[in-house]
Amino acid sequence: MLSQQIADPQPLEARVATLEAEIAQMRQILSAFTQKKSPWWLKVAGSFENDPTFDEVTRLCQEWRKS
Repeated sequence: MLSQQIADPQPLEARVATLEAEIAQMRQILSAFTQKKSPWWLKVAGSFENDPTFDEVTRLCQEWRKS
């Protein structure tokens, strides 16, 4: 069977072309997962704005640092 594959290069070329197409497809799928995302802190920045509880925590922490 191995001698048949060596003698007829067309099936090998076709298989390589198929593999190359599949790899290109896999890279395209993976690129969706590896796209550069914004830093996590940009998502939470400002989320405590006008929050009285957070303001109280900030005040207490400043008071503690000054003591």
